[in-house]
Amino acid sequence: MRKQTCGVTAVLVLWMVLTAFSASGGENVEGTDSSPAYTIGIGDVLSIQTWKEPDLSLEMVQVRRDGKITFPLLDDIPAAGRSTVELKQTIQEGLTRFVDAPMVTVTLINALSQQYYILGEVQQTGEYPLIKNLTVIQAFALAKGFTQWAAKDRILLYRRNGNDLTVFKIDYKDIVRGQMDKDISLQADDIIIVP
Repeated sequence: MRKQTCGVTAVLVLWMVLTAFSASGGENVEGTDSSPAYTIGIGDVLSIQTWKEPDLSLEMVQVRRDGKITFPLLDDIPAAGRSTVELKQTIQEGLTRFVDAPMVTVTLINALSQQYYILGEVQQTGEYPLIKNLTVIQAFALAKGFTQWAAKDRILLYRRNGNDLTVFKIDYKDIVRGQMDKDISLQADDIIIVP
């Protein structure tokens, strides 16, 4: 009888701990994450699946230069500047005229709009995917470092925001000396030039 009581007590304690953990925020509720939702951009490739509706599903659709995609029955839909959840809701609302309770899933297949460029005196110039929160130092590492002729104290980063162009002057040596505030986070379409 005592073994049964201990077992029941252990189960009860475990249930109380799990309940307390769940109530205290142990679950990650959508919208409470501190990182912002990914914003779809021009050139991104998406997969759009409508449950049990193969004719209303697209394996791969690319966001056009005008920021739109074409979807069956709904024609052109704005996609650029929205999250995948916002696009999903728009498609679901549009499909309610044709399908009872449509369930749509929008998945980012390839984030082609999120690229940066590095040119000049680095080992590997070119276009690189902005796959995470990269900084200038990390970009140099991905480009396999500098050539022997690189002017590390005269690096330029060009950032366009609409019609505005901002130029950052970067001194690699300052960052190496510990001035980490000069290690700028990269954004899509940034251009780094190492003279």
